[in-house]
Amino acid sequence: MNIVFVLFDNVTQLDFTGPVQFLSRLPGAKVHVVSKDGAAVKTDCGFSILPRSGFGQCLQADVLCVPGGHGVRDAIADTALVDFVRQQAKGADYITSVCTGAFILGAAGLLQGKKATCHWAYTQFLPLFGAMYQPARVVRDGNVITAGGVTSGIDFALELIAAISGEALARTIQLALEYDPAPPFGGGSLARSNHETVRHLRASVYDKAAAEMEIAIKNII
Repeated sequence: MNIVFVLFDNVTQLDFTGPVQFLSRLPGAKVHVVSKDGAAVKTDCGFSILPRSGFGQCLQADVLCVPGGHGVRDAIADTALVDFVRQQAKGADYITSVCTGAFILGAAGLLQGKKATCHWAYTQFLPLFGAMYQPARVVRDGNVITAGGVTSGIDFALELIAAISGEALARTIQLALEYDPAPPFGGGSLARSNHETVRHLRASVYDKAAAEMEIAIKNII
């Protein structure tokens, strides 16, 4: 099984590294990490990831996964990247995204008429790609699976493992990697966070980021 992760500059590393840690445990899985030219990709954490190959050397994906990050603003306008995702999706059993990676699927025309989710700060833009937002950490519509923000990529990976190889294996991998979330603070989702935390985060980060994302999306549709 070929699992292909598509990377680009300024990707959110946990959108990628969370799912890949789990999906790489699938029996027979071969992980292919690719960027447009195969060069190292800068993450949002100040370090880079060296992909396995460029688009031209990538095998056909059985599972296609596109992570998100602030780099999505440029990625959705990158014709080579969007075309690669569109072509790979034609032969993939599962077409997936984490966080704002959903907008790359959308740019490739893969969310039209689909139920989907993404990071809470950007869900209002899903309808611009013909998608119907669903308030869940993981949303599956046919062979398209979208995950919400960042850490939900791990939940998505476990759900996909169960779909492919059964719940028993998913539970085994979950235990092996000791995925038993018990955050030290309440919150962590929009619904369970206090108003002041949400207000501060929007004002300091996401009002500006969402405005920039909206401009980037409207420039391509």
